Amino acid sequence: MDIEVKTLDGASAGSLTLSDEVFGLEPRGDILQRVVRWQLAKRQAGTHKTKGRAEIARTGKKFGKQKGGGGARHGSRRAPIFVGGGRAHGPVVRSHAHDLPKKVRALGLKLALSEKARGESLIVVDDVKLDAAKTKALREKLGGLGLTSALVIDGAELNEGFAMAARNIPHLDVLPVAGANVYDILRRDTLVLTKAAVAALEERFK
Repeated sequence: MDIEVKTLDGASAGSLTLSDEVFGLEPRGDILQRVVRWQLAKRQAGTHKTKGRAEIARTGKKFGKQKGGGGARHGSRRAPIFVGGGRAHGPVVRSHAHDLPKKVRALGLKLALSEKARGESLIVVDDVKLDAAKTKALREKLGGLGLTSALVIDGAELNEGFAMAARNIPHLDVLPVAGANVYDILRRDTLVLTKAAVAALEERFK
């Protein structure tokens, strides 16, 4: 498929042919859901923790007679049934990560790129170089392109001026091509790729 290449100022900079094997796949919501779930589970901290009865600093001495008290035969105030006792089957520190085949992860990224291309939410620019890291100037350029919520993916290295100018703009993410991922692509309305990013992505999936 052919797409128009623009400059940051909104002018035309020719056209580019996108690979159908990367940007022209049929939609698969189930694959995208699996990859996003895998990403979010992997980044989840898993630091939630409660104390069990073995970790509570209370006496273990039997506090009543075995018989005649009219109640249950308890032997410890650390039991979960008492206020201040341990938590029964509470959460423990653990990893929420789970495995996902590499082929499914790669397919998910191609499907996310295809989803943006299919929905006409993909913009290709020749480069994202800025001479000076001025947020106001970058905001004006993005306004000219009609971008309010966007992910910008550059080549192997980010332009330092562009990255610094974009830091203080809400709903704008900037990543090198090595950091391209399904979750960040889908969470923004528009995907902006440089020509270097397109070439790197197509080479990656050859």
